[in-house]
Amino acid sequence: MLNSVAPEVKSPEGPHAEALLVWYDRHRRRLPWRALPGEKPDPYRVWLSEIMLQQTTVKTVGPYFQAFLARWPTVDAMAESDEEDILKAWAGLGYYSRARNLHACARFVSERLGGRFPDTVEGLRQLPGIGAYTAAAVAAIAFDRRAAVVDGNVERVVTRLEALETPLPQAKPRIAEIVDGMTPADRPGDFAQAMMDLGATICTPKRPACGLCPYLPFCRARREGTQETFPRKAPKAKRPLRRGAAFWIVRPDGWVLVRKRPDKGLLGGMTEIPSSVWSEDFDSSAAVNHAPLKAKWRKLPGEVGHGFTHFELAVSVYAADALLSTKAPPDCRWVRLDDLDGEALPTVMRKIVALVRGN
Repeated sequence: MLNSVAPEVKSPEGPHAEALLVWYDRHRRRLPWRALPGEKPDPYRVWLSEIMLQQTTVKTVGPYFQAFLARWPTVDAMAESDEEDILKAWAGLGYYSRARNLHACARFVSERLGGRFPDTVEGLRQLPGIGAYTAAAVAAIAFDRRAAVVDGNVERVVTRLEALETPLPQAKPRIAEIVDGMTPADRPGDFAQAMMDLGATICTPKRPACGLCPYLPFCRARREGTQETFPRKAPKAKRPLRRGAAFWIVRPDGWVLVRKRPDKGLLGGMTEIPSSVWSEDFDSSAAVNHAPLKAKWRKLPGEVGHGFTHFELAVSVYAADALLSTKAPPDCRWVRLDDLDGEALPTVMRKIVALVRGN
């Protein structure tokens, strides 16, 4: 099977980049942000895709990427837009600080760097919202700089190759060292993408297709029959449960009250259905004390559940009717119900709207 996808291995001491690159040239994924063979990568597309792909799947990102590119085809176009428009287009992708950093980075590149991204890891690290991984990925993929690019797929490949017993996240420094040693000076960008593709399509979390893998002769976990047990992971701490309340109030003309969340903090700058604080000791019996307006509030059946990185959330939803003359409280505004879907509503708020519409 190996001979069908890779050249003859030169030596037994470890995996060779050329074997993986031959496999990649035949089996690379076609992705909307990825340059075709022979094309020069567009740094803007690479950067945009890498920001979107953080903590998000390729399948989810695809439509968002296409929509962003259609609306903002260049970094200069994005820089000229309003942050609110970016947040609205981002709604549903999660981790909303990425959207604010996206806009800040576009403005920095456009206004201070003449619309050109730095072509080194060090230069890219100076940009808003770009950390070590993103800088390495953009430098390698967009500019073919030799850099060790390690995402979740690459972590899985490497821990299986080495049968690395150290659990994640403690194993990350060692994984980075191994990837750095594997990364070739020639075609480092293709190598980075090949490692990602290998993890996504062959070295999958469950039932990996080991017989098709160009690194089969070097995989210790495969030899030991333990490949599906890697990477090792430290036990996750149980996430605490926070509770809160959301308040849906609508005028006779069908306009709904919404509020912008503070720019800093969780879901910063996003639009919300006015809500209480979210806390582990939230007093549900006094929930209406957190309502934005005095009204005849009624609790709707059911509740909205949502998972954040560090906690689980359960939200009770209260509904009321307002007079046509009711003024919006400070920091709130009225929005036509038909326009609500176009607001920068994060996923948890869209769940609240769905619960209201289902009652």
